[in-house]
Amino acid sequence: MSSLHAAVIVNPIKQADVEQFRRTVSDALTARGAGAVSWFETTAEDPGVAMAQEAIAAAVDLVLVAGGDGTVRVVCAELAGTGIAVAVLPAGTGNLLARNLGISLVMETALAQVLDGTERRIDSVRISGDDLPDDRFLVMAGLGLDAAIIDDAPDDLKKRVGWAAYVISTVKNLNHPAFRVELTIDDQPPIRRRARTVVIGNVGTLQANIPLLPDASADDGVIDLVVLAPQRISHWPRLVLSLVIRRWRERDIERFTGKRIQVRSDRSTRRQLDGDMIDPGRILTAEVDPSSLLVRVPKG
Repeated sequence: MSSLHAAVIVNPIKQADVEQFRRTVSDALTARGAGAVSWFETTAEDPGVAMAQEAIAAAVDLVLVAGGDGTVRVVCAELAGTGIAVAVLPAGTGNLLARNLGISLVMETALAQVLDGTERRIDSVRISGDDLPDDRFLVMAGLGLDAAIIDDAPDDLKKRVGWAAYVISTVKNLNHPAFRVELTIDDQPPIRRRARTVVIGNVGTLQANIPLLPDASADDGVIDLVVLAPQRISHWPRLVLSLVIRRWRERDIERFTGKRIQVRSDRSTRRQLDGDMIDPGRILTAEVDPSSLLVRVPKG
């Protein structure tokens, strides 16, 4: 790493002690012989776009991003297609990209893993929709119940109890109203379904290692879709068990795979990208961009 120029993009809200974080990362980079290090902090007005663009303009070799899934998504969306490697340092509540890449949720361990690790190319997903500017995601996009769960998990609760805040929000939203969707996968005829939530995934594992999309892989060149449609609240325990026990067949879950997927709802509903709320709407159109992002992952 003797000539490596690294940039570090950190969401300061996600760090209890930003100065200690800087010392820890600086020491780790110095110990590995790294050269110049450029530091950037995200703001409430800019979650990482300008910071990532500055790092790209500086022709850095590696970008370390420390924040929640939203910060990671924004930075990775800018880095996609540039050939600049990105290293994820989990600092949020979900940390879903880190989990799915096998990166530790302990900061010091994760730092060692990505700096001493290897490079891997993964897919990113282009996303568009009504009243939604063209964007990308790395983990999952969805509408319906999953967005309601994210929206109704307050930040102060997440700080106190971590991802368990989503469990509390899930219980609160179990009776989320159903809606009708039209699913168009690649060039196939549209499929119409009743749903409580629809999720498009680039990776498949949630918190607590729940495999929402068990066949999804970040580098398989396709995206996965799951439709959850329990008829009533009493069906949820059976549905959750079917997520954990893969051989359990459950009629309230359907999964699909394709390179381009459009979800069109019969009504405006809440939507999310990698755990960040976006404006409610009726349409999400996702298309895989294969091998577009270079990431650092643990060896082995």
